Amino acid sequence: MTHGGATAEFEARLNAVAAAIESLLDRLLGASPLPGETTRPARFLEAMRYSSLGGGKRLRPFLLVETARLFGVEGEGVLRAAAALEMIHCYSLVHDDLPALDNDDLRRGRPTTHKAFDEATAILVGDGLLTYAFDVTADPATHADPTIRADLVLSLARAAGLGGMIGGQVLDLEAEHAREPHRPEAVIELQAMKTGALLHYAVMAGAIIAGASAEAKAALSEYGLALGAAFQVADDILDVEADEAALGKRAGKDAERNKATLVAALGLEAARERRDRLAAAAIAALDGFPQGAGASILKETARFVAARKN
Repeated sequence: MTHGGATAEFEARLNAVAAAIESLLDRLLGASPLPGETTRPARFLEAMRYSSLGGGKRLRPFLLVETARLFGVEGEGVLRAAAALEMIHCYSLVHDDLPALDNDDLRRGRPTTHKAFDEATAILVGDGLLTYAFDVTADPATHADPTIRADLVLSLARAAGLGGMIGGQVLDLEAEHAREPHRPEAVIELQAMKTGALLHYAVMAGAIIAGASAEAKAALSEYGLALGAAFQVADDILDVEADEAALGKRAGKDAERNKATLVAALGLEAARERRDRLAAAAIAALDGFPQGAGASILKETARFVAARKN
């Protein structure tokens, strides 16, 4: 057993996907312009690379890759879709850290993008990663079937946009100024949007690429929703329990800012119980799949999410 009780096989596969995504992002964020581009400004490209390379567990790409692998689908196209998703995630972190939002100085153990470069560059880095993610997703190199690509683009836009991640960020900001205690129902909805939507998309994108059946997609959707919720509750708990060195960012900020968390709404012990119930629900959602390496790895991902220390 290794990190957080995860098996050696799980760690190896998580690390292998992370390495593959790192390599692909390195290539995608290369200096040579693509057809239709004029040039790639050097300092700005450096900032995009700083914000995207060399950090994070790459959990969202891992979920996408492992879900597709559950149906026997692998390869460059799957990795491209996963890398595009990671660009969306990295853009969201760059913007979340800005002074107008969370005003954080540290991310993944090093200065945030607006500290390492400047605020205007950080805003544009987020814009650049967001648009490039859709470029990569829509490219025929990601999938030969235009219907599959269109489905991915639409699903990603819905997960990342108004009724998903961005809408959740808006609700999160509004909650900081609330005078009443945070209601659990409102926090659950906010977290399903801000954090859960992209994790759910990761699972569904793997199913879309693999051409999974409606029945399989329904089970995977249930899994993805529970996993996304468990991830954010675990994050709330870590902000209370973990130290800054383990997190790679400032700890204890949620309470300082009156953040809408389930620790604030339910208390620490009830939040732990909910995290564990959600992880169990994610695992149970996959019981209908044939018991093989794919299903077992996705189930272990739920255990990993609940047990993680950073």
